[in-house]
Amino acid sequence: MCKISDVTCYSHNFGFLTQPFILLMLPSLSCSSEVGVAAFDLRSASFDLSQYIETSNSYHNTRTLLIFYDPMVTIVTPTKLAPDGMVGVSELVDKFCSSSTKVIMARGCFDDTRGAALVKNLAANEPSALGLETYSKQYYLCLAAAAATIKWIEAEKGLIITNHSLSVTFNGSFDHMNIDATSVQNLEIIEPMHSCLWGSNNKKRSLFHILKTTRTVGGTRLLRANLLQPLKNIETINARLDCLDELMSNEQLFFGLSQALRKFPKETDKVLCHFCFKQKKVTNEVLTSDTSRKSQILISSIILLKTALDSLPLLSKVLKDANSYLFKNIYKSICDNEKFATMRTRIGEVIDDDVLHARVPFVARTQQCFAVKAGIDGLLDIARRSFCDTSEAIYNLANKYREDFKLPNLKIPYNSRQGFYFNIPQKEIQGKLPNKFIQVNRHGNNIHCSSLELASLNVRNKSAAKECYIRTECCLEELMEDIRKDVSQLTFLAEVLCLLDMMVNSFAHTISTKPVEKYTRPRFTYDGPLAIDSGRHPILENVHNEFVANNIFLSEASNMVVVTGPNMSGKSTYLQQVCLVVILAQIGCYVPAQFATLRIVDRIFTRMGTMDSVESNSSSFMTEMKETAFILQNASHRSLIVVDELGRATSSSDGFAIAWSCCEHLLALKAYTIFATHMENLSELATTYPNVKIVHFDVEIKNKHMDFKFQLKDGPRTVAHYGLMLASVAGLPVPVIESAESITSKIIQKEAERIQISFCQHHDLQMAYRVAQRLICLKFSNQDEDSIRAALQNLKECCIQGGL
Repeated sequence: MCKISDVTCYSHNFGFLTQPFILLMLPSLSCSSEVGVAAFDLRSASFDLSQYIETSNSYHNTRTLLIFYDPMVTIVTPTKLAPDGMVGVSELVDKFCSSSTKVIMARGCFDDTRGAALVKNLAANEPSALGLETYSKQYYLCLAAAAATIKWIEAEKGLIITNHSLSVTFNGSFDHMNIDATSVQNLEIIEPMHSCLWGSNNKKRSLFHILKTTRTVGGTRLLRANLLQPLKNIETINARLDCLDELMSNEQLFFGLSQALRKFPKETDKVLCHFCFKQKKVTNEVLTSDTSRKSQILISSIILLKTALDSLPLLSKVLKDANSYLFKNIYKSICDNEKFATMRTRIGEVIDDDVLHARVPFVARTQQCFAVKAGIDGLLDIARRSFCDTSEAIYNLANKYREDFKLPNLKIPYNSRQGFYFNIPQKEIQGKLPNKFIQVNRHGNNIHCSSLELASLNVRNKSAAKECYIRTECCLEELMEDIRKDVSQLTFLAEVLCLLDMMVNSFAHTISTKPVEKYTRPRFTYDGPLAIDSGRHPILENVHNEFVANNIFLSEASNMVVVTGPNMSGKSTYLQQVCLVVILAQIGCYVPAQFATLRIVDRIFTRMGTMDSVESNSSSFMTEMKETAFILQNASHRSLIVVDELGRATSSSDGFAIAWSCCEHLLALKAYTIFATHMENLSELATTYPNVKIVHFDVEIKNKHMDFKFQLKDGPRTVAHYGLMLASVAGLPVPVIESAESITSKIIQKEAERIQISFCQHHDLQMAYRVAQRLICLKFSNQDEDSIRAALQNLKECCIQGGL
């Protein structure tokens, strides 16, 4: 399947794209259910290749990728149904990408041998760095998808991709954490589930919205990609955290980088990648208005590149004395790179020094017409003269109308769609407008209109500007070819600017706005515990001034935490909080906690909320079971699993049985699991399995009313009849409440007796397991030898006294 969203827009705007990804997905014809994906982003000239085994009967992993890339165009093979009755990729696109244009290409276009050759020629990286010798055999499906994607771009969009210009990556589960689409929604990573907070006028935001203080489109796109696919490599994560350490301790560097990045235009990363593509040759007979538009965009790209290169010296000055490895590497690769200085000199030979990137439409238009130095092309100089004459005539006409019709505040603004038009304050108009004015429209307190004379001058002015664009493009052909020789450097520059934007304007800016020591640097291990001290919810702490912090500890010896407590006590918020802290840590950002050490997580699974799925004809319970089945089939020992209220949508006996057996399955996997429940019987898990820890959210009962503390405490706690209290508040009749109290007290008494017997039977095993847990924690601690010896002695004494 090929995702082509970026390419479709490209045909109209030559690179000003709204959805730049082109995604191609190719399902295997064998029974292995493999899928190859090629995602082409025309905005950033990046080519992501992935191949994986689809473990879900509904192509769940592929659906997650579709949501991640959000394509405008998707290319698929003619195969309608996949083997073994699985839902075909083509049908998946129809269901979840209805707004995407689907293109079907013949299977002959999917040639993995040609794909490998194309990737080798077009990649900015060396073939050895890409590992093509290995990937060409292992990832043949995604290479076949790559061949079809490039063929579509060249055939349908008339674009030629410059050699050694693309940023090519082979993505797999070993590179990034995987977060399925359901978890992305449950955790409110990109969009909030509810726009408003109940009982508050504050707008609730997602994690993406909290961090979205980037200045560039590329920086925002990189932030979104990181949140959806966090890193797994500890060295890369720590390199980012080292940069944050330096930014937080060095204000001069932080503000210097912020100022330096402001000098770069917001569209820098997008426009730099325009040089990776060029249009096929067009004869003079077919020069059209569309051609002039493409010429205008090309000129704008050159001006923007000049502005970006002019901004590099300031960036170089700021980064020169930086100490972190990543900043040093950027300085060496970008700021200390002579190729950029040579490129700037070459541009200066053709482009006027006074030309700057501008966003105001008429100023930008004038800059584009006068971009090339005078005297290089005679026909261009004539077209410029005509452009100036018509522009001057338009302003003279405006002055004439001010005097003739006594309209001193008449203005002559310009926009790209309409050209020049008159803007007249309505209060100055006495009666009707003179008949000279046409196309009269009211805009607030102003009147927008034109005249026959202005319309004629607009046509002449626009024609002169088009001639300037076309002649300027002819003058820039040789310069463009020189720039394309080093296009891989521009691609790298675009990536660096996006990364700096995310690190400085998002991560560092967000942390700097918080009170001192509210955010801390996380530490990582591959096999150690997940321990967070005084962790807070990164979204809700921005809404509630007195957010209650809570801890979490999971290890190999205690890999499941069962959270109990009444409704509204904070269980769901706590589950969401732990996952968001892990995500923040693995994108290389500080986390809202006093201390955090984490084991690298390969996947996050969530089972939260209960809702019927009308489109799939599934009840709440069936939806719940499908999500649980997906978790049990795909979780590994390195996964983080959070489950909220499993089994409550069916009978109490069946729900309890399912919840218990699922817990046993997850315990056997050794995955880190947080299980929130109302089922007090699940607390008995801790008597049978010593690697289960029971915690509860504290609630005080005052005059039959619950006072929620939102504080997590160890051990089980039964809040007697809290459901009945809420029912009483809701207005149930008193006799009904009294009868229910009598029934539930008898049930609770029998359960308490049975749990006590079970606890006595497993007490010795629990003691031994807790000793093992303490020893594992000491193994991964950073304490000195004397402290460890003291801890071991204390552990020994506790064992003798039976105080564990």
